Amino acid sequence: MYIEAVPNRNSPPAILLRESYREGGKVRKCNLSDWPAAHIEGLRGVLKGGTVITAERDAFTVIRSLPHGHVVAALGTARKIGLDRILGPDGNRDRDLVLALLVGRILEPTAKLAAARRCRPPPPPPASARFSASATSTRTNSTPRWTGCCSASLPSRRRSPSAISATARWCSTTSRRATWKDAAARSPCTATIGTGKRGKLQITYGLLCAPDGCPVAIEVFEGNTADPMTLATQVDKLKQRFHLDHVVLVGDRGMITQARITEDIKAAGLDWITSLRAPAIKELLQGGALQLSPFDQRDMASITAPDFPGERLVVCRNPDLARERTRKREDLLAATERDLARVKAAVERKRNPLRGTAEIALAVGEVIDKHKMAKHFDLDIADASFNFARKTAEIAAEAATDGIYVVRTDDAEVV
Repeated sequence: MYIEAVPNRNSPPAILLRESYREGGKVRKCNLSDWPAAHIEGLRGVLKGGTVITAERDAFTVIRSLPHGHVVAALGTARKIGLDRILGPDGNRDRDLVLALLVGRILEPTAKLAAARRCRPPPPPPASARFSASATSTRTNSTPRWTGCCSASLPSRRRSPSAISATARWCSTTSRRATWKDAAARSPCTATIGTGKRGKLQITYGLLCAPDGCPVAIEVFEGNTADPMTLATQVDKLKQRFHLDHVVLVGDRGMITQARITEDIKAAGLDWITSLRAPAIKELLQGGALQLSPFDQRDMASITAPDFPGERLVVCRNPDLARERTRKREDLLAATERDLARVKAAVERKRNPLRGTAEIALAVGEVIDKHKMAKHFDLDIADASFNFARKTAEIAAEAATDGIYVVRTDDAEVV
């Protein structure tokens, strides 16, 4: 049984199902000429041993589906801003590897080996075209030579450098595990600045952004570099590499310190926005420049102070933050009192009491180091006694500034 198309002169061909049968002593065949072409091709496939698949949506079962829309979006954005052209010309293998690593780091940050395995197709490609971990390591280790080019090109492609009127400076520290062999080869810094993790390799990196958060430049420093010490190189970068007309640096109080303002920022002719530390806020209260009574009706005020000539201080109060700090302080005070009470009970017990000023001080020190509440307690340690009490006046003075923070700037138009 099969299907046959019989030519019919100037008329459409006759589509016949080749299965003979007798009717009234005559041999006849089934005529399928009225069927749609799709039905005819389907029947032809069935007669050749095919399988009929229904047209419903459940005809197929999805066994495995690989998402790709996010990859297309990230890669399209990179091409839209011209990142691929900055990294190298079309057809350059190093450019393609670095671009793949950048997109992979954005979508799913992993190690180089994991990135190589994820980008490798299921069938193993030829050795000459394989996306290997050694290739990615070589390319990423050589990327510092592209850093200056990328940092100088991205802002100019995005907008005119003179239009960047403010920059946000963000600095952080990260650590990672490493073997002794790796540590010896890379001469790591194992300081605990930022991370508080001893004995691990760490680096400090700083990110420079435009006002809307677009990254402008990034630089990596040794792990034992304090955050304020990374600011001077960024000031030089803004003035010499980008040739910006007007720059306002924005940084936290740990980044833009008074020393950095005096030595680096003012000397370069830049403006800045930062905030005051708690001791400086306390001095404003004691000097009378800051009054807390206006914050009963409002949560923001602009003031000036003799200690900060030519600067604008914007005082803000966050009631939610005030409640949270009050709760946290009370919890820490209660926990410290509870642990100190155990030490006092050990000193006063009749059987095998804790004796010696040094031994008692060590026990008290463990409690103080754990909760960081030493400034709020009066401690009286003797050879055979121990007493403690809260500093109620100091605690009340600190609680008065809960939720208060002061933004400090020399530019009256930016806040």
